Amino acid sequence: MRLFVNRSLARQNLVGNIIVVGFMIVQCLDGVFTYLGVRIWGPGIEANPIVGAAMTGGGLLVGLGGAKIVAIGFGMLLHLRGVHSLIALLTAIYFTVAILPWTALFLTH
Repeated sequence: MRLFVNRSLARQNLVGNIIVVGFMIVQCLDGVFTYLGVRIWGPGIEANPIVGAAMTGGGLLVGLGGAKIVAIGFGMLLHLRGVHSLIALLTAIYFTVAILPWTALFLTH
C-alpha cells in the first residue's frame, strides 16, 4: 500500500510541476510579447490596465518585469498550496486572452 501511495504522490507532484512550469512559460511569453508590442505600437497597445499603470509608473522593463514577477510569484504560491487545477485554468485563460491575441497581432501586422 505504501508503494502505491508513494507512486501516486510522485505522479501528482510531476503533474503539478508540469502545470506550474507551463504557467511560468505562458507568463514569460506574455512578457516578451507585451514588451515587443509596446516597443512597436506604443504603451496604448497593452489591454491590462494594471500592467499599463505599472509600465507608466516604473517604465517598460521595471513595470512589465514587476508585473510578471508578481504573477509568477502568485502562481508559485498556488503551486506550493497544491492548487494545480486553478493554475491550469489560469494558464489556459492567459493563453487564450493574452498569447493568442498577441500572436494574431504579430502575424497580421
